[in-house]
Amino acid sequence: MKITSTILLAGLALAASPAAFGQNMFRGDLAHTGVYATRGPRQLKGVKFAFATGGAVVSSPVLAQGALYFGSDDGKLYAIDAATGAEKWHVATEGPVRSSASVVKDRVYFLSYDGVFRAIDTLSGEVAWTFATPGERKFQAPGLHGSRPPAQITPDFWDLYQSSPAATERRVYFGSGDGHVYCLDATTGKPVWTFETHDVVHSSPALADGVLYFGSWDSYLYAVDAETGQEKWRFKTGEDPERHNQVGIQSSPAVVDGVVYFGCRDAHLYAVDAQTGQLKWSFDIKPTWINASPAIYRGMAYVPSSIPAAFYGLDLQTGEARLKLDPRVPSFSSPAVADGMAYFGSFNGKLYAVDLDSGKFAWEFQTEASKRDSLGLIKADGTLDFGVIYKSTFYEDAYLAGRQLFSLGGILSSPLVDDGVVFVGSTDGHLYALD
Repeated sequence: MKITSTILLAGLALAASPAAFGQNMFRGDLAHTGVYATRGPRQLKGVKFAFATGGAVVSSPVLAQGALYFGSDDGKLYAIDAATGAEKWHVATEGPVRSSASVVKDRVYFLSYDGVFRAIDTLSGEVAWTFATPGERKFQAPGLHGSRPPAQITPDFWDLYQSSPAATERRVYFGSGDGHVYCLDATTGKPVWTFETHDVVHSSPALADGVLYFGSWDSYLYAVDAETGQEKWRFKTGEDPERHNQVGIQSSPAVVDGVVYFGCRDAHLYAVDAQTGQLKWSFDIKPTWINASPAIYRGMAYVPSSIPAAFYGLDLQTGEARLKLDPRVPSFSSPAVADGMAYFGSFNGKLYAVDLDSGKFAWEFQTEASKRDSLGLIKADGTLDFGVIYKSTFYEDAYLAGRQLFSLGGILSSPLVDDGVVFVGSTDGHLYALD
């Protein structure tokens, strides 16, 4: 770890209550609980509006002052009216925008795959300042997931997200593909400190009680003093030195009541003491990944998994599964919970609503692209046909497989809930408002 700057201003607003930030950053608040103090639709009436972009919408929408902000693979960040879907403005970058924005007062902050972090005026859409990192990249490894040839270093297609910023009025925190986490002055964009890990950081930092928590593809979860950038502790997850498949933290942590909850590609959901970094419990669902971030609600952690696909409800005290539902298809979408309902998406182009009181699916929404399934990727039983999706173990076919899945209009974005409406992005290029 290195500190590149110790220029600190007194009176940092680090102890601000997460609830004060409501819906204007990834997972709803600084602690990334995934819980929204509002109501969502218990029954689906239909599509209120669908806003079209020029690329897949993998980032998650945030809401502030009646406007939705979200990025697209067309290289733009959009601001649209949350009631009508009418565009207010957009900002063009030179890369896909898979970082979910964070809005504080009159600034919206986000990162693009061009490696530039931007602060934008929420009213005008004008750039307030920019900060250039050394550059974005995906996690990469030789023989990744058992691909051939084994010596080929391959960028991991399934490293699908960028780090989304945690922002206060004084500071902005985010991770980068260059292996660092940055703390910037929110007013000027000048670096305050920089923390170095040993691999890509696409986990989104959570901030609680003056401590920043984030994961890295180097297999560690870190706790760092948010004021100084000094490491407090690190927690080691699993390794996979041969296939590099069961390794890396793509999930973003949620912090509640002194415990950090996060998923890992080593097939575990972990609960770690926020003060000491000591393991409280772990939930093992080998061989699957947990790339989604858990929602913490009423004594339970709710999270979907990859293969085999499931939606779990885990007891916060014991880590035991109290709920398990089968969405049939893998999910990377982090669930949103509001008023006893959970919402999450999957690669099959469906958004699922779960009634947490009954423990049953309440309804589902399906994108038109997945209904068409022109490539025949979904079997009659609703599961994915991996024999069709994967042509061979040649490393280039992994990217072809991923792109084919994108054609289903998958919902990889994490839902946002507000006043009876669910907002969510799709790889079909739309931001949907469902009521």
